[in-house]
Amino acid sequence: MDLDLLHSFVSVVDAGGFTAAGERVHRSQSTVSQQIRKLEESLDCALFVREGRQVSLTEDGERLLGYARRMLALSTEVREAVSGRKRVDVIRLGIPDDFAADSLAAVISEFARSQPGVRLSVRCDLTAALVRGLERGDLDVALVKREPGVGRAAAAWTEHLHWIGGTPQAPAADEPVPLVAFPQGCIYRNRAIHALEAAGRHWRIAYESPNLLGLQAALKGGLGIALLERRCIVPGHHIVDAELPGVPPTELALCVPDAGRAPVRRLATVIEEFCEKEMTRPAAS
Repeated sequence: MDLDLLHSFVSVVDAGGFTAAGERVHRSQSTVSQQIRKLEESLDCALFVREGRQVSLTEDGERLLGYARRMLALSTEVREAVSGRKRVDVIRLGIPDDFAADSLAAVISEFARSQPGVRLSVRCDLTAALVRGLERGDLDVALVKREPGVGRAAAAWTEHLHWIGGTPQAPAADEPVPLVAFPQGCIYRNRAIHALEAAGRHWRIAYESPNLLGLQAALKGGLGIALLERRCIVPGHHIVDAELPGVPPTELALCVPDAGRAPVRRLATVIEEFCEKEMTRPAAS
């Protein structure tokens, strides 16, 4: 297959669109579009669903993505081996937005500085997207939120979920609970809705954001109630567990699909040590 076409394909996926991908590969948007069309014709399938300027992968596109990344990585490895240049080991890391973003970023940065032969590619996203990345082989290490004990993990920590609001009182029993939540697919959101419905409580989505900072601001502003892990509590938040149904714990898991590479093992160890400290740190009050 034409590696140049695969490079453009991966660039469109990573950039989220044809225009941004063109900037990455130093080509015009029309040239990138032509390359993707040529690739689709050679494979006899559609790779993207195009909706205005937004693009998303088809099922065939998702299947191709893992192969394309591996072929490009192998091509780079071959060039470096033949030319005698020192190989740079790329580690693809996935982390959730709502897990100690600032302090974890500092730890990751320190690791990168201490490993001159390693290049980190970090993706901060919702767990649902990170899980898909693991399944496609797009990530070497990832922290994901999940049901306890589901699947293999290098390490796992229990998450204690709490109902959190901007005031000490939850809505009255005859009022819908205004939920502040991550988008669909988030385990916290699913747990919240299932718990409320099992208890016969009505609910509505009052505020939705893919970013923790947005949810925290909405809570402090009094827009609703969120079900979050205790580490997400900041000054101005109030736990209102006593007035809402109980929710069982979830799990934060460190996933390392292939720990055969020494740099991957070292990064996983660094993240595990960080998580051990972070998960036992008292919540803000």
